[in-house]
Amino acid sequence: MTSYFVRRFLLIVPTFIGVTVLVFVLTRLVPGGPIERMLQEAAMAGGDFAEATSGYDGLGGSALSDDQIAELEAYYGFDKPVLVSYVEWLGKVLVLDLGTSTRYNDPVWDTIKERFPISIFYGVATLILTYGVCIPLGIVKAIRHKTAFDNVSSALVFFGYAIPNYVVGIGLLALFAAHLEWFPLGGFVSDDFYALSGFGKVVDVLWHATLPLLAYTAGSFAVMTMLMKNSLMDNLAAEYVRTAIAKGMNFRRAVFNHALRNSLIPIATSFGSNISLILTGSFLIEKIFNIDGFGLLGFESLVERDYPVVMGILVISALLFLIGNILSDICVALVDPRVRFGSGESAQ
Repeated sequence: MTSYFVRRFLLIVPTFIGVTVLVFVLTRLVPGGPIERMLQEAAMAGGDFAEATSGYDGLGGSALSDDQIAELEAYYGFDKPVLVSYVEWLGKVLVLDLGTSTRYNDPVWDTIKERFPISIFYGVATLILTYGVCIPLGIVKAIRHKTAFDNVSSALVFFGYAIPNYVVGIGLLALFAAHLEWFPLGGFVSDDFYALSGFGKVVDVLWHATLPLLAYTAGSFAVMTMLMKNSLMDNLAAEYVRTAIAKGMNFRRAVFNHALRNSLIPIATSFGSNISLILTGSFLIEKIFNIDGFGLLGFESLVERDYPVVMGILVISALLFLIGNILSDICVALVDPRVRFGSGESAQ
């Protein structure tokens, strides 16, 4: 098993290079890069948008001279061939230098680091809520299959799944924040957060986080709950469980001592891939609730052509996803003792 995971970790390198090369090349081929955008914004601020749009790359009417534009290209690394620029960028990444934001003029790492506490909080809380509620709910639904509880809960779960999470967020915001005024309209904390006591700060964060977390988890409830339910029902109908019950084992013990562990295998396979959700989040929900998180930063960076930040977010997201896949394999190996990675087969 050790050799298998060593190979998996070694495969991170070529996979990471392939993903980043593709996106890096695309950022250079897409028209309207950061320099063009800066020229347009400068011209619009001076009331000369028509001239600026005829300046860069044949846009000769730009407010900047050709030498100034060349200096900007050299500063942001656009004066070299794509592959040469990528190799230089990758060399900086290896020493933890993600470059400088063209929008904020700050180091990319500092720009991203400011969003870490918010994104980690919502990502971890969403994972805990999803697995902490869906697994027990799926177990109960499997045990009480076709009862009133199963039918009603299925209707509610699929109703939440059918509605996009950002629509759920808008509905929650309109009803509980704007109409009933039970929760704030947005933000991560209140304006007087730092003046509160320790317990008051915890309450304030939870007060602001309630509606966004409900919107985050609405879409994933159905998939995870039904996956748990169907997996457990399949194992309860398996021969080994029926044999155990026929030999005198009570039903509760058969469920939790035999069927449950095998039923967790499908859940374990998806656990690692969900790790990337800790940071990526949802830019729509963050926009609705005015949360300055990782997802909103990535979306705004794409719109503003802030490619250094886009690539910085890609580096973190890609590494989380690749490492998450390995964690999924580890979770499967822990849950299913039949799995023997590296031996070419599973123990029977």
